Amino acid sequence: MVERVVTGIPGLDEILGGGIPKRNVVLLSGGPGTGKSIFGQQYLYNGLMRGEPGLLVVLEEHPVQVRISMSQFGWDVRPYEEKGSFAVVDAFTAGIGEAAKREKYVVRDPSDFQLLLDVLRDAIRDVNAERAVIDSVSTLYITKPALARSMVLQLKKILSGMGCTSILVSQVSVTERGFGGPGVEHAADGIIRLDLDEVNGELKRSIIVWKMRGTAHSMRRHPFIITNKGIEIKASEVVRLIERD
Repeated sequence: MVERVVTGIPGLDEILGGGIPKRNVVLLSGGPGTGKSIFGQQYLYNGLMRGEPGLLVVLEEHPVQVRISMSQFGWDVRPYEEKGSFAVVDAFTAGIGEAAKREKYVVRDPSDFQLLLDVLRDAIRDVNAERAVIDSVSTLYITKPALARSMVLQLKKILSGMGCTSILVSQVSVTERGFGGPGVEHAADGIIRLDLDEVNGELKRSIIVWKMRGTAHSMRRHPFIITNKGIEIKASEVVRLIERD
């Protein structure tokens, strides 16, 4: 039997055959406005509710703003931070600013990948993390795409090796149908793609699981919505996109 991590995101565990296989590193790919950050945060908070410690590495947004965004969905992580079962790794501010000085895990030079890995290791060990989200991994190699695959492999070695089941948020442009970064799709155990497409003059969100090592999964594209409680996938429905020339 495959040991799985139940995501708790409505509809997702259904299309994944029960959840993400334990220790898998999943690339969560999508364009702007598709709900990638919400997806990752919901996954982490659901873990906390199940007694599974987690951590969030933020590379593109101030940690304070991230906590505010999460609380708007009812996901208040501060009590879990106080009791040591959740950590935010600040790889955004470089420790600059009054609020940043209060952060426990700070990557002083976000461009120093080795330093990020060291802080990540410490945070995983301290909270005994079982779930991890890096938002977004694309930021790490945006100026050095040739290093994308090796960076993802190094992250995978640490995350999987230390027992985490992880989501790496990967950004792509609106028109791009890839997964963000050359070779990263081969380094990841799973790929989930979120899309926002115009269907009959209306923007529709959809999700498709491209691959997931260790489990059978739905091969269909499913619609999803974002409510005030987070993402909700319509596992019994299918979206058909008309390819434009």
